[in-house]
Amino acid sequence: MSRAEIPPPPLSIWIVNPFDDIPGEGLPPLRYWSLARVLAGRGHDVTWWTANWSHRRKARRNVPLGFREEEGFDVRLVAVRPYEKNVSLARIASHRDFGRTFERLASESVASGQLERPDIILASLPPLDAPEAAVRLAGRLDATLVIDLMDVWPETFDRLLPGPAWLRRLLAPLFFGGMERRRDAVLTAADAISAASQNYLDAMLPAIRSPSPTAGSETPPKPTHVCHLGAYLQEYPEPPKLAPLEADAIEAAAPPVKPLTCVYSGSLEAGQDVETAIAAARLLSAAGTAAEIHVAGTGSLEEKLRTAAAGVRPPCRVVVHGLLDRTAHRQLLATADVGLVLVKPESLVAIPYKACDYTAAGLAIVNALPGELESLVARHSAGLQYTAGDAASLARAITSLATNRRLLMECRQGSRRLAEAEFDREKIYPRFARWLEQLLSQ
Repeated sequence: MSRAEIPPPPLSIWIVNPFDDIPGEGLPPLRYWSLARVLAGRGHDVTWWTANWSHRRKARRNVPLGFREEEGFDVRLVAVRPYEKNVSLARIASHRDFGRTFERLASESVASGQLERPDIILASLPPLDAPEAAVRLAGRLDATLVIDLMDVWPETFDRLLPGPAWLRRLLAPLFFGGMERRRDAVLTAADAISAASQNYLDAMLPAIRSPSPTAGSETPPKPTHVCHLGAYLQEYPEPPKLAPLEADAIEAAAPPVKPLTCVYSGSLEAGQDVETAIAAARLLSAAGTAAEIHVAGTGSLEEKLRTAAAGVRPPCRVVVHGLLDRTAHRQLLATADVGLVLVKPESLVAIPYKACDYTAAGLAIVNALPGELESLVARHSAGLQYTAGDAASLARAITSLATNRRLLMECRQGSRRLAEAEFDREKIYPRFARWLEQLLSQ
């Protein structure tokens, strides 16, 4: 048996993330559920520490009975106070609850023999209190600490400050400088850094490459790894293909009568560009473009969007579904043509879950984000770019796909190629797991 074929020894691995949906919440597996599932399948003892308050649903949650037998890992709920708004003092207090209570429960569980000492602790950043607790626990328990970057944080809060950009740049260090220093201390203490995008890793490099105690030198670079959020490609059929003769016939044919079906899936909050979609729908109707825009998700803007959607007249229409369960969400994407990445660039999001899901379903991408996602979409000819906040720009992109079926289908094929190359969880999460295993052998 070659060295590559030797199975790794079983490890005790803790995942620390209070945000992601857990088994039993009826939604598609996200990052930490996917990672825990892969690690457990490789024979490791996995414990996922999370909050008993659902960030997405804003409701208490419980671990379903019997899920360990199905999934192979444990979920431990940490009691926190509830919060209703994503940007609020109540949320900050809830995260503080999580960090303190997680640290206490983890210490007691190991001391009593209820849990094994972890070999690896992987903690998501953000939030901040949980990875700070993980730093202390890793030191006391002699565990390898991995910080998983899920955002450019707290810089993402800069957009919430009042005034023009130059004023926000002046105010940001006053409001968020303390958080940045705490974050940098966590990254300095980490043994390794993983990230959900190359953008996030690049943004944090100054903090990761901290000076060494020897003057004029730097510490050796920390091990790093990029694993995109990804999606399960097998949940969706491949998009339709065009034979060469069919493509020539379509070019000469009139635009299809069937309305173009577009989907936005995700949170309905200020960082999203969903209100621009309503304005674009009105422009499409005025131009006589037949299209449907389906909005699936929940958040503070949901009721406002429902009211606005009711005022859009045919031939374009907007349907606000609310938060869909896993089956309904998958069915909506499987019957759509276009996936809308309606995200404002100032949110500093690189590649959101929705983009991975859209490409898995083979949807042509209409994207507002610059940088990493824009480059990937262009490289694979997977869709079109529009300018966030510009309804006319979004309407033009949708019209191009609605009136040119050949372009639509070529983009759909390119989108699926992008998913296969970059976002397939059956490939990228085993690579993530192997990287974690190798940290203990370095």
